[in-house]
Amino acid sequence: MVKQKTIKQEVTLKGVGLHTGKEVTMTLKPAPVNSGYKFVRVDLEGSPVIEADVNYVVNTQRGTNLEKRGVKIQTSEHVLAACVGCDIDNIIIELNESEPPIMDGSSKFFVEALEQAGIEEQCAERKYYVVKEVINFIDETTGSEIIIMPADDYQVTAMVDFGTKVLGTQNATLKNIADFKEEIANARTFSFLHELESLLDNGLIKGGDLNNAIVYVDKEISDSTMENLKKAFGKDQISVKPNGILDNLTLHYPNEAARHKLLDVIGDLALVGIRLKGKVIANKPGHNINTQFAKKLSKIIKLEQRNQVPVFDLNQEPLMDIHKIMSILPHRPPFLFIDRIIEMSDTHVVGLKNVTMNESFFIGHFPGAPVMPGVIIVEAMAQTGGILILSSVPDPENYLTYFMKIDNVKFKQKVLPGDTLIFKCDLISPIRRGICHMQANAYANGKLVAEAELMAQIARVN
Repeated sequence: MVKQKTIKQEVTLKGVGLHTGKEVTMTLKPAPVNSGYKFVRVDLEGSPVIEADVNYVVNTQRGTNLEKRGVKIQTSEHVLAACVGCDIDNIIIELNESEPPIMDGSSKFFVEALEQAGIEEQCAERKYYVVKEVINFIDETTGSEIIIMPADDYQVTAMVDFGTKVLGTQNATLKNIADFKEEIANARTFSFLHELESLLDNGLIKGGDLNNAIVYVDKEISDSTMENLKKAFGKDQISVKPNGILDNLTLHYPNEAARHKLLDVIGDLALVGIRLKGKVIANKPGHNINTQFAKKLSKIIKLEQRNQVPVFDLNQEPLMDIHKIMSILPHRPPFLFIDRIIEMSDTHVVGLKNVTMNESFFIGHFPGAPVMPGVIIVEAMAQTGGILILSSVPDPENYLTYFMKIDNVKFKQKVLPGDTLIFKCDLISPIRRGICHMQANAYANGKLVAEAELMAQIARVN
């Protein structure tokens, strides 16, 4: 089992936002399990949180920009790519401005900061989306295409064709995410001269200089343009190197542009919100098609997860029979709603109930049309979770469990006599001080019938 990871301690970087030109302080902090990547605007009242979620993408011009309830995060992709490349699942990214510092235009300094903070395993299992068939997205206007196909690990290939003499066709491949630091992280962002002129004219790249972006010269530079560049970048002299880039920079790789495009793909696909097992091939990628593909992938994943029912061998010897259950739980018939425990670890538990017409609640719910009450399903999920929390103490017979909170309860399907209910409860955060916070799902007939976020506490019997 691969466990989730976060950083051991917080770490801070300071720099300038590429497009805003504003001084910014970014602090990376550890985050609990199953929380993912979250941006926090500490400069705004209430320190609003913007999850790294593709559904919050509002603009992809010169970067992937997020917005939630009017709160914005600009150019999110480089720091997100670093988090993925460092194998981190959960992290808080605090900013006192809307845009992370551009640093040198790559993910290098973010990777170094994360390694400085230290990376540690957490108590929950990492979740993956395993690609089972080819999924693609095509932009008919640009000819760009991204596909993902089945593979044992997360792999990315980027193929770019800019149609210019100075920068033609380039490819880059990352076969193992563990190689991100050495092969991709230091690949810097780039721009063509004609794009740069437009950006400057529109008041963008206020934080740019010749040390955080490669500028490919794809046209003759007029005297006026040269003067504008000198002014914009605060340089007395600017010249063009024989390889067609502005001076003050030396390419790290001949295909550095393709490597940076690959970096952007990783950062943008991080917005899907789950680790991927599949091979991505991106032909002429850009932030727009990257995020459009991420949205499509996210919808497919959510649909599959909604319909996915865990498979358990109901014929195997149960981990706990009804006698063992009653030795742990204080509940007794007619208020004991689980018959078996078939699986349990430190972070999850799976229980079973056979629903029969003899259930007492069918007397009134409903005569002539028996339906298991939703509140009983929630109670059964809670009892299943109660097994998990009571198993964490050496003397469960001396404890009782009490509800503290029930959130996000949804009922999807009716449960009828003859159904077999499977309950699966997963810890959202570690059990602390006798408090258990878990995600509970109930399944029957190959479908999700109910779900809820539950919080309970155990207390010693006086």
